[in-house]
Parts: sequence; C-alpha cells; structure tokens
Amino acid sequence: MAPAAALPRSSSPSANPSANPSANPSAKPPAKPSAKPSAKQRRPLLRAADAAGWSLEQRLWWLLWSGCPGVGPSRLVAIRDNFCGWGAAWASPAEAFAGLAGMGSPGCRQLERYRAHWGPDPLPEVARQLQGGRRVLLPADPAFPPELLALERPPLRLHWRGKGWLWPLLRRRQAIAVVGTRRPSLHGLAMAEAIGAALAQAGWPVVSGLAEGIDGAVHRGCLAQGGQPVAVLGTPLERVYPRHHKQLQAEVAARGLLVSELPAGTAVQAGHFAARNRLQVGLAAGVVVVECPLKSGALHSAALAMEQELPLWVVPADAGKASAAGSNRLLAQDATVLLDPADLIRQLGAGPLAPRQSDTSPLSASPPGDSALLAALGRGASLEQLCLSLEQPAAEVAPRLLALELGGLVRAEPGLCWRPI
Repeated sequence: MAPAAALPRSSSPSANPSANPSANPSAKPPAKPSAKPSAKQRRPLLRAADAAGWSLEQRLWWLLWSGCPGVGPSRLVAIRDNFCGWGAAWASPAEAFAGLAGMGSPGCRQLERYRAHWGPDPLPEVARQLQGGRRVLLPADPAFPPELLALERPPLRLHWRGKGWLWPLLRRRQAIAVVGTRRPSLHGLAMAEAIGAALAQAGWPVVSGLAEGIDGAVHRGCLAQGGQPVAVLGTPLERVYPRHHKQLQAEVAARGLLVSELPAGTAVQAGHFAARNRLQVGLAAGVVVVECPLKSGALHSAALAMEQELPLWVVPADAGKASAAGSNRLLAQDATVLLDPADLIRQLGAGPLAPRQSDTSPLSASPPGDSALLAALGRGASLEQLCLSLEQPAAEVAPRLLALELGGLVRAEPGLCWRPI
C-alpha cells in the first residue's frame, strides 16, 4: 500500500469517509482543496535558474544576507537583482544601497555595521559557524516545502534538528497540525494527548509548537505511541521554552523533527511565537484545534487553515469555560466537530508512515551495496527525488541511505542531497 496522500488532495471515499456523507453522516465534509498557486506566486524568492538548487557558495551568501538586520524577502531579492548577485553586493559601497526601496540612511547604517562584523571575506566563517549549512533548508533546496514560499512572508531559511527523512513528507503536507491554548482544562489536555497518540498509531506525523499546554500534550501522546512529532519553535533550536520542556524537546529532536526559522543567537520576541503559526499550517494537510480562548495563536492557525481551505477540526468544550470560548466559536464557522480521536482517523485514513503488510526491515532487505539505490542516486539526488524514482516512502529510503553513508559509499551534502563517493 502506497503512503496516504495528503488529505486535501485525496479523492478516495474509502480513505476519507468524510468525503462520503453516507459513510459518516454526522461529520461535516472537509473544505475542498484550493487551486495550487502559480509558480510566480509560489516561488517569489526564486528564479528559473534556481530550480536545480544552489552551489555551496550561493547557499552561504544567502545564509549571510538573510541574517542581515532589516533585510527581508523583498529586499533580499532586490539586492540580488540590483547588484547582479549577493557576492557583488557585499563588496559594493554603502551609498550604492541608498536607492533601494525603503533602505534609506538607517538601513545603510545597519548594513555597514553588519558587514563590518563579518569582514570583507565572510564566507569561510559563515561555513564554519553553520557547518556549511547542512542542517538548514533554503528556498532553492529540493526538500524545501513549496507551500511556504507562497506565504506573504516566506521563511528565508529553516533550521532543523532530528529525522531529516521527514522533510519529503512535510514538503507534500503529509502531516496534521494540532494546536491549542497554553492553559487548557484537564479535558483539553487529555484530548490533546489522545489525538497525538491516535495520529501516531495511524502513521501521521504530528505538527505542533512545543509550547506549554496543548502543544506539549499532543507531542507526549505522539511519542508514547512511537510516532514522529514535528515541533515548530518560536525560538532558535538551542533555546528551550518553557524551560521544563528540556527533556520533551530532546525527545522530539531524537525521534522526530525540530524546526525554526530563527538562527542561533536570535533574541526571543513575542512576535516569533505568533509567526510560527503560518509555518505549522503550511506543513500540514489539516488542522485540529483542541481548546483555546478568544485571544489565542490557535485562532490564527485556524484562520490560516480556512484561508487555505484546509480541513479544520475542533474539539467542543463546556460553553462556560473561558479557555474554550475561541475554539467553541469556530464550530459556528463550518469547522468539523471532533468528539473522538477515532473519528479523526476514520476521516483521514492511514498516514504516510503507516506500516505496509509487506514491510520488512529496509536494511536487511537491501542487498550489499544497495545497487538499486546507487543506480537511482546517479551523480547525485535529493531524498525526494530518490523516493519518486524508487517509488518508495522516505521512511524506507532514508535508512538505506544511512547504511550507504556509514559504508563510505555516499556522502551527505547541504539541502538533504547525497552524492556517490
């Protein structure tokens, strides 16, 4: 059985009973998928020449410039296009930047301080500090989720730690986001943990924010059933917030994936936690709101899901509880009522990590040298390309790649790519 497709793209009534009212008459059908954005809308940071990926030098220049204060997506593109490349821009005089929209004198002064900090030849130090950008996904990388490039403010880079083979699933939005308040009721905590466990058992990666309350509960439920949690942080990867989640964050990194758009050393700001909502939704096939008040980041996630016409489920709660006033109100906006985690799984069907009847250990099933994988690798390929070529899920291909790497037959490169040695 092939891995389940992301719910918004599913057309099989058997895999998605909610699309067949007779199969589950009490459930509201999830919203229909929105039309895919055009290439121009989806890849605002990229040009046609970027489709094949970037060289190590290009990656380092992008990493350097994207860390400059005051340089966002639009200005990053303007700098590249006005100076015929980021390398040439770095060597240009400060007054040459004054004509860029919105730059002005303050922006030029920020740029000068930033360039003075890194010096005239910054790439060796950037490579040293970021280990060549091996655990950073950039917009031109094959594994970078394209839906995130369609955002009004796309992330310039995604730092990650954990199971890199989960990225092809996230790229196809084959995961479910579960969100809610930091101060839930006991009922909300129990439901969040049960939903995380049910999704893990069904083979769905579980996306949440690793915050206090609902986020932590859903991650614990996922881990308890051997699932793959994906935590999108509002802090850099090395920071733990709240502090008592140190062990939980370590477990998510070891068994799932930690993701942050914030480089190491970034000062934590309240706005960072709100900004991560767009990333959680952009990685998911659907969103579950467990419990939240009228003013909550979870409502922002729900609004984004509705804008993108993703399925939205809400757990109802006592109408008198302030902690559930926001989530209860969503039920009047065509969200699907979720009374039992089993109902969610019946509507979703099996996830991309659900075991197949013919599964055997990927390592033991592979012949010495793994000629099939080496042939598919050719002169170099990404994990996504290998999965498509072999028609196998990432959960099977990734351990085989690791075996080849440990055997000295291939080497890993930035952007989740591998090349033969």
